[in-house]
This record gives sequence, structure tokens and C-alpha cells, in this order.
Amino acid sequence: MERLNSTELDSTELDSTELNSTELNSTELNSTELNSSDFRNVLSRFASGVTVVASLDERGAPAGLACQSFASLSLDPPLVLLCVGTSSTSWPSIRRAGRFGVSILAEEQRDVCAALGRRGPDKFAGVEWEASAQGAVRIAGALATVDCELQTVHEAGDHYVVTARVLGLTAREDGTPLLYFRSDYATGVFA
Repeated sequence: MERLNSTELDSTELDSTELNSTELNSTELNSTELNSSDFRNVLSRFASGVTVVASLDERGAPAGLACQSFASLSLDPPLVLLCVGTSSTSWPSIRRAGRFGVSILAEEQRDVCAALGRRGPDKFAGVEWEASAQGAVRIAGALATVDCELQTVHEAGDHYVVTARVLGLTAREDGTPLLYFRSDYATGVFA
């Protein structure tokens, strides 16, 4: 597949008749036929990294969750965006804290993702972490950490869309990311 940059193709030049049937799934659904299973199945083809979002609760204990909906939002000011399920039992503690860390997990941290992705008490049992000077929780061994201060929370369907200002950053020089693809962990080759 040839890589194109944005100056080489604009939307007026794209003709859907030029696409062949092997490039598209033969099953097409419109919004009236769409169900949650189909939606999840199709969007599972978008590979994403896996993060842990965590803070200290009012007792000083870590509260956190696994999150694959995370992105850079703005360079000036430095902002990030994440999406958290409205049914999360950990999010209320993180939200009340107002500051949290986003740890970008390394490929070897599947067990950390599983621990923070489950419901129940003491999700941090066996998970190494530290508190940053900004009050964020950082997962040991993560590829990178982003210390954040909560800015906005918007309810959108069954999720909250959260924006946060970046307060601090750390990064490892080695390692590969933990990825999620087609509803399972995945690996990639990176130069």
C-alpha cells in the first residue's frame, strides 16, 4: 500500500467506484440496522494502546482503571483526552481527586491491564506503583506516564469524555507498547 500525505489527495478526488470489493467488507450496515455487537466487532479493528488511569483516593490509596481510549488533544496548552465508561466504579474517586496519572503500558504488562480492568476492591494488589509530586499514580515499568489535572467531563452515551491538562511527563527509552486489537492483546513491529 502506498502512503499518501494530505496534499496528495483531497476528498473531491476520491471516487468510491475506484475501490474494489476486496478493500471493503461485503456486509454493510446502516444506522437503522446497527447493533452493539456489530459496532464493537467493526471498531475492534482499530488497534489501540492500553493505559492505566489512576490517582490517590481520599484515604491515600490508589484508585485506577484500564483505558484504551486515550489520545493527545492539544499541544498549546498541553491537553489529553480519555474516555471512561459511566459504569466505572473507580472513576468517581479519580474524578474527586482532580489529578491523575496515565501510564502507557508496555507489552509485558498484560497482568497489570487485567488487574486494573477488573471490578472489585484492591485492584492494585501485586501492581507496583508510585505517587508523583503532582499527586498522580504512576505504574512502575510503564513505557511513559502523563501526570494530569482534570479539566472537563462530558457525558456521551455510555461514556464520559474527559479532557485534562498535562502537568508532567516521563518516558522509557526501550520497550514496545501493549496493544489491543480485535478484542484481544496484540503485538506490533516497531523500528
